[in-house]
Amino acid sequence: MSETFDIWRLLAGLGIFLFGIYLMEDSIKELAGKAFKTLIRRYTETRFSAVLSGTFSTAILQSSSAVNLMVLAFVGAGIMSLGNAMGVILGANIGTTFTAWIVAFFGFKISIESFALPLIAIGGLGLIFFSSSPRYLNVSKLLIGFGFLFHGLDYMKTSVDQITQLFDVAILAGYGTGTFLLAGIILTAIMQSSSATIAIILASINGGILGFESGAAMVIGANVGTTVTVVLGSVGGIPIKKRVALGHLTFNLVTGIVVFLLLPVVVWFIQVGFGWQENVIMGIALFHTLFNIIGIMLFLPFITQLTDKLNTLFQEPRRILTHYIQNTSPDIPDAAQEAFKKEIVHQFIESRRYLIILYDLKIPKVLSDAEEPALQHRIMGTADQVYGQLKELHGNIFEYYARINTTELEPEESKKMEEYLRSSRSIMNATKNLKEVRSDLEDFELANNSFLNSQLEVFQNRLSELFNDLEPLLISEKEPDKVPDQILKQVDTYDRQSIRASSEAAKRGALNDLEATSMVMINRLFTQSSRMLVLSLENLLPISESQTKK
Repeated sequence: MSETFDIWRLLAGLGIFLFGIYLMEDSIKELAGKAFKTLIRRYTETRFSAVLSGTFSTAILQSSSAVNLMVLAFVGAGIMSLGNAMGVILGANIGTTFTAWIVAFFGFKISIESFALPLIAIGGLGLIFFSSSPRYLNVSKLLIGFGFLFHGLDYMKTSVDQITQLFDVAILAGYGTGTFLLAGIILTAIMQSSSATIAIILASINGGILGFESGAAMVIGANVGTTVTVVLGSVGGIPIKKRVALGHLTFNLVTGIVVFLLLPVVVWFIQVGFGWQENVIMGIALFHTLFNIIGIMLFLPFITQLTDKLNTLFQEPRRILTHYIQNTSPDIPDAAQEAFKKEIVHQFIESRRYLIILYDLKIPKVLSDAEEPALQHRIMGTADQVYGQLKELHGNIFEYYARINTTELEPEESKKMEEYLRSSRSIMNATKNLKEVRSDLEDFELANNSFLNSQLEVFQNRLSELFNDLEPLLISEKEPDKVPDQILKQVDTYDRQSIRASSEAAKRGALNDLEATSMVMINRLFTQSSRMLVLSLENLLPISESQTKK
């Protein structure tokens, strides 16, 4: 054992731990079919059943941290409400006391961490052998996530083992119970396991180092310290995961304060009421259980009020994705029509920026300096996050259209609004299709085929030219080199060239039948998407007569 604190092992454990949470949540979302959601809700649909589920699952897994992190994953996946999650967490606190009873009876602790490596091994092999089956693939990811979670916890514990080995509880002799309370919090926060702290407490009591009341104070601290695991699991998470973490912290903290204030009474009740003055080990196990039962009695009637308060503290952020329709009332049709059209042009510009980044095109993401002030709230984030926000923007546009009273518009204006809406839909469909094409081109890059390897650059050049041709149409000061009809002809020309190139490659054996079919389908999807972008922009920005004669 190293005599120095291994900070990198601790940080590696934290990284593995958080990655395990990510894999669990991601796989749960994919596996969460109707039957699975029904099963989860059936056993957590009432406060009492949620508490029982948390109690029994923690008693079986021997890890309240794992159950609480599972709750975070379920909540994050949207298949468990905050109220039910709090019930499970309350039950998990009781279930974790099972360890103390095992140690008290048998003198050893069952460690779930020993399952980490088998879980990772089975899950990793599953990723290879079941890669063609989405369901088993996600089951494998879930197993790996569980394995990484426990493996990460184990790394964090072993990185500071020397602290617990060098920690002599005897040095606290003569100090007040508050000192033992703090010691319990610190030890559990460091080791990420209240069960390990309880084992140390029981061993110290058995050795005559600790008295019953001091050991009980450390048990209270251990229950408060164990909340660190869930708080870590919520770091960087969505608001509802932060609500669960704060609820868990509130429950353990308030319960700890109440029981600590009543500590002499509870100690007297156990030692005199049960007559366990001599059997201190069993008394500590009972205290651990009573502590959490008292907490449930305090909180269970007020879960609704607690969740309401948590909802107000961590609200879902209100993202402003629109630029024009958000400030224009749909009750004023003339203004709404103009704002609606401008918003769809904004949708096109944001989709263009997304596709430039996705395809790594060597053209400016911003159209011009003149456009910058109008676009104050740019859509930012990872590629997946930006795509999700583009879909949300499209939904905002459709919702606004539904609120416009089109009966107050002239028939020609009403028809124009429908055409604008079709443009919005075409822009979104084109973006979705081009996203899929980009994924297929990534597979082509990895293929053992030089013709397929070259296709990413070919399609990048086609998309760059398309955006360069369309850019002048968006900026009134620029005179376009090509009008939409000419751009469409160019799109069709590239379509025919791609088909001809694929056909010639197939003839000379550079493409097999499956590869040739993939090329044709990708080119077809790319061509359709390009045409949709051109036609939608032409519909939104009618070209002047002088430009059409160009």
